[in-house]
Amino acid sequence: MADFSFDIVSKVDMTLVDESVSIALKEITNRYDFKDTNSEISIDKKENKIFLTSSDEYRVKTLYDILLTRMSKRGLPLKNFTVEKIENALGSRARMVVKIQQGIPSEKAKEITKLIKDLKLKVNAQIQGDSIRISSRSKDELQSLIATLKSKDFGITLSFTNYR
Repeated sequence: MADFSFDIVSKVDMTLVDESVSIALKEITNRYDFKDTNSEISIDKKENKIFLTSSDEYRVKTLYDILLTRMSKRGLPLKNFTVEKIENALGSRARMVVKIQQGIPSEKAKEITKLIKDLKLKVNAQIQGDSIRISSRSKDELQSLIATLKSKDFGITLSFTNYR
């Protein structure tokens, strides 16, 4: 009998992030409270970071709220965006860095595999880089595992792909 498997991943679609940033930028250029503040949002795709800068901390927080609203409307997993501390930049400006979590961190992967082993299901869990491969001889075991993992909160959004 064949083995069935699926992958547990945590990915953010960067094209949707780009769309969200561009729409948020259009909104802040049209808003009166952002007039003459030189507020900007930029993305560094290599480092998976979003940079928000404005004239003060309040406006940076407002920029972040606008960006979150645009991202949630596109269905992006908001748990995968972590905010760093607001820092003061040169020229009396404030800056915030938002990290985008791509993949499952190793400590979260270990936590998930430990939970799977504690459930005592007849499944095998293997950590493969930033994803986890789950395999079993029974589709029912895999489906009950997916239901259990969806009910838990690991601090990141989990997706289930390559179900075979």
